Amino acid sequence: MNPDQHGPHAYHSPGPPMPPYAVPPRKRRGGGCLYGAIGGAATLFLMVSCGAIVASSGGAADPAATSGDSPAASAPAGGDAGEKKAKDEKRPKKITSGIGREYRDGKFAFTVTKVRKGVKKVGNEYVGDTAQGQFVFIHVTVKNIGDEARRFTHHNQTLIDTRNREFEADPEASMWSGQDTKSFLQQINPGNAVKGTLIYDVPRGTRLKAIDLHDSMFSRGVTVPLGGG
Repeated sequence: MNPDQHGPHAYHSPGPPMPPYAVPPRKRRGGGCLYGAIGGAATLFLMVSCGAIVASSGGAADPAATSGDSPAASAPAGGDAGEKKAKDEKRPKKITSGIGREYRDGKFAFTVTKVRKGVKKVGNEYVGDTAQGQFVFIHVTVKNIGDEARRFTHHNQTLIDTRNREFEADPEASMWSGQDTKSFLQQINPGNAVKGTLIYDVPRGTRLKAIDLHDSMFSRGVTVPLGGG
C-alpha cells in the first residue's frame, strides 16, 4: 500500500490546473449604471443640438420671411407711400381760380373780384356799342403799393381763353358801358386803390383761362387764373 494514498499523512494531489476561462470574472458593482447614465446624457445632448440646428435652418428657409407678401417685405412700400403723401401735402396746391386773390406786378397789386360774361350790348337805347361776339367784364381792384403816383390803363391787360387765344381790352365798350370803369389812364396815388372794369369782346362759348395784368407795358406782368369758366 502506498503510504502516499492512505493514512493520516496521506498526500493528496491538487489535480490538474483549471483553465483560465473557467475562472469566474470579478463582478463590477455600479459600473453599468454609470455607463448608462453617461450614454443617456450624450444621447439627450445630441437630440437637443440637432433640434437647434433644424430650427435655425428652418427659420432661414421660411418662405414667409422672404415673401413679398409678408408684412416685413411690404413695410418699406407702405413707408414710401406715407413719405410721398407727406411731401404732396407740403407741396403747394395748384390754384385753378385766382378770383379774390391778390397778385402783384411792379408797383401795383391786382385783385380780380368778379367775372361777368354774355353781355351783348353796352350803352343805352340811343348810343352804345354792340359786341361782335359777347362782352366779358373783368372787375378788378388796383392798388398802388409804391411810393409815387402811377397810371393804370386797360392797355397791356390781356385776356386768355382755354385755347390760348389772346384778347385785348375794348376801349370803346369801356367808354359806352355806362359804368365808372376807371381803366383808362387812371392816376393812382401811393397807398390808394381804385375799382375798375376791363371789357373784352370775345366769341360766344369762349371759356376763360386767365388774365395777364401789367403795371406798365414794360413790366413782366402777372397771370391770374380764371378757372376755365
